[in-house]
Amino acid sequence: MGLDVDTPDPPSLRGPQGRGEYDAVDSDEDGPGDDHRRETIRTALHDGAWRDAFDEWADSTYLSVEEFETVDRLELFEEFDFHWDPASDEVGYRAPTVPEADRERFPDRGADGVDEELDDLGRAVSEMLENDYLRRDEEDAESDFFPEEEERESEAEARESGDDPAA
Repeated sequence: MGLDVDTPDPPSLRGPQGRGEYDAVDSDEDGPGDDHRRETIRTALHDGAWRDAFDEWADSTYLSVEEFETVDRLELFEEFDFHWDPASDEVGYRAPTVPEADRERFPDRGADGVDEELDDLGRAVSEMLENDYLRRDEEDAESDFFPEEEERESEAEARESGDDPAA
């Protein structure tokens, strides 16, 4: 298996959308969301999250090169959207689906199979963002909230272990 193609450009993100409209986020809110960390997500996508997740997905996808090229011509990769949900501290995604008028372009696996593969790509990107590119809020709080206290603890540990040059 595997798909040997060039990685398409990352999506530009078209939000904000209602949080309840994103997959991989448990939220009952359907009202308009905010742009919480949208610029951070956009930057992470361009800094490699999209490429890394795409490469991982391409290694296991069932899409053929012809199907990939059709998806690319239909500009479906540009339609992906990602949103950080501060309530659940997760990255949600919206994967595009093949438009009804273009469904017959996919005779091999069918448009439903292509939709599933696009959903798998959205999930891969969401997980890549969460696990490798975005700092979680609790990590931010732990590392930045009391920097002086962390420094004092580090100095105390150095003194106790005998590594303190001032001792």
